[in-house]
Order: sequence, then C-alpha cells, then structure tokens
Amino acid sequence: MNYGEFGGQYVPQELKEKLNEIAKEFRKAKHNKEFNKEYNYYLKQFVGRPSPLYLAENLTQYAGGAKIYLKREDLNHTGAHKINNAIGQILLAKRMGKTHIIAETGAGQHGVATATVCSLFNMKCTIFMGSEDIIRQRLNVEKIKLLGANVKSVTRGDGTLKEAVDEAFEYFVEHKDVFYLIGSAVGPSPYPEMVKYFQKIIGEEAKKQILKQDKKLPKAIIACVGGGSNSIGLFNDFLKEDVEIFGVEGAGKGLNSGKHACAIYDNKIGILHGMKTYIMQDNSGNVKDAYSISAGLDYPGIGPEHAYLSTIGRVKYDSVTDDEAINAFKIVCKLEGIIPALESSHAIAYGLKIAKKYNKEDSIIVNLSGRADKDIETILNLK
Repeated sequence: MNYGEFGGQYVPQELKEKLNEIAKEFRKAKHNKEFNKEYNYYLKQFVGRPSPLYLAENLTQYAGGAKIYLKREDLNHTGAHKINNAIGQILLAKRMGKTHIIAETGAGQHGVATATVCSLFNMKCTIFMGSEDIIRQRLNVEKIKLLGANVKSVTRGDGTLKEAVDEAFEYFVEHKDVFYLIGSAVGPSPYPEMVKYFQKIIGEEAKKQILKQDKKLPKAIIACVGGGSNSIGLFNDFLKEDVEIFGVEGAGKGLNSGKHACAIYDNKIGILHGMKTYIMQDNSGNVKDAYSISAGLDYPGIGPEHAYLSTIGRVKYDSVTDDEAINAFKIVCKLEGIIPALESSHAIAYGLKIAKKYNKEDSIIVNLSGRADKDIETILNLK
C-alpha cells in the first residue's frame, strides 16, 4: 500500500523475509473466496457481528446538536474491536501452517482476543505485555491465562506497549514456527494493510446502518487513535465520502505537560517498530515516553496510514485529556447505561465537543471500540 513517505519495512533482512512471506500469503488469501467465507463465518457466528449502530438519545440531548450514534464494538465477543483482526490473522497463520502465535498487548484487549482465537484453533499462544500494563490491566491478564496463553512480562523501559512490541519482534526473528499477530495498524508492511483489511468491517457496517437508519450519511465520524486499528477500520469506507473524519489521540495530563501520547502533535517523523511515521521523539531522535490513563492509547507512534491521512488533510487529528475522557466515561455510564473503555471515552468526549456545531437533523458516529471491564480498577483508584 502507498502511504506517501510513510510505512515501509525498516527491519533486518531476516525479518524482511518473514514479512514478505506473510505479505505474499495475505495478498493471495484476501482474494480467495473460501478464506473470506471462513473469515465472515467466524465474524457472524463467533464474534456476533454485525455490531449495532445505536442512537444514543440521552447523550444526544445532553450534548445538544447532532444525533450521536455509537458503533457498538463493545458488544463483540471479548468486548472490543480487536477480535475482528485476531480472527483474520489466525486464519492466515493456519493457512501458512504456523503453530505458535505471539502478540503484544497494552490494554489487554488484543491479548484476550489473540488468546481467544488460539484457544479456538488449538494453537500455542504467548502474549508480551509490559510490566506496568500487567498491573493496570490485571483482569485481562487473568482472562488471557484462563484461555491457556502464556503472559510474558516485559520489564525494560517504561514497561508499557512500546517495550512489549520491541520484545515481541525480537522473539519473532528468533523463532521459525512463530506467527506474530500484531494488534494495531502499525509496524512494517504488510501489517498496517492487513490489520485494516480485517477491521474495515466496522466502517462497512456503519455506513450501511446509518443509511438505513438515518437515510443519509453522517456529517462526521470519530474514533480514538493509539496505533489506530479501530479508527482505520471505521474510517476506510468513508474516506471518499463528503464526511468529516476525526482521530482522537490521548492528551494525558495536557499537551504542555510532557505527559501525553500525541504522536501527530509532536510532528516529528522517524522510524519505530519497522515503520516510518510520526513518533514522539526528542531533539536527539530518541523515542519519548508516551503517557495516557488509557493503556491502549499509551503508544509513542501512530500507524503510517494515519500519518499519511493527516499529511494530506483528509482526517483531522486532535486530542482529549485524561480528565475529559474520565468525564465522558461517567456521562455515558449515567445517561446511557453503557460502560465504555477509557480508549473509547476519548472519542466520546470529542463527539460531545463537536456535536454542537451541527444541526439537530444531522448525525455523527462515534466508534465505541470497547467496554470497560479492564478499566474499572483504574477508575476506582481515581477516587
């Protein structure tokens, strides 16, 4: 895929060979009717798709302005969008004859999704997770173990998602039987393209649903962005339409605090995890520590397609602070009876901000990318 100057394969030769093998098989598989039939079967019968597009009437009334629709990825099996991609990639791994799946995880949702599909297809599973995230996301760690996977604690650096990805890549290079099931639209080619292919179902469904329910396209669509899989999944089918598109990064304690996870705001291009993209780095080119209350947004880079969409101006990338996300979380809990993940709460907070700029007959779609089982302890510790 062409993402302008972004993307690529900035990796050692031995890893390039593995990546090119995956790319070759993926490009064959995505044009294979049987592969797509099997993928769609599991999306429907195992994941529970299509996920609803829900008109949040109370939230709409609270915000004033456009109707707010929530794309309910939280209702998927395992509680987030991550399962869409996990199903697709494990079917590819099975097709390639791989027997050992590895994955990285921050918030734990991708770890749970990967462990789930490995259980389903009887494959060995190792999940790399930063030591700090293991503490923050204890419930998901226990779920991963119950599903039969091994959780490998990564203690280097900050002990968060970046370090988990680093260690997973090292393991991938060293072991022949391994398939690395990356959870976000990041990393060297073909991963950004592949993850988008398995997540674009979100936008395909949302577009059909809004046209059926509202009889017209929305004025805007909004999703949170860490690496960017739930967002690119929603955005893809709307990119050629006359629809405003917003990606929301985690502003943490504030953009001037030095404690945030806004790679595009940092406006520096570099190499991270085998891709060229916007990354948080200091003047010496060292990757800076990312911070967000949401473990899934706590990543110092962004997927290369997002970097490209920002550069050409098709998508506007903005940010929401921890406090704004927590406030939105509480509002949705009280008004809609839905407990959204802290990642999704960033997108909801932004949706509440911009709803007022549209008319009451207009609509906006917010991707509710996951539920908050994993975040309850974080929320309780704020008190």
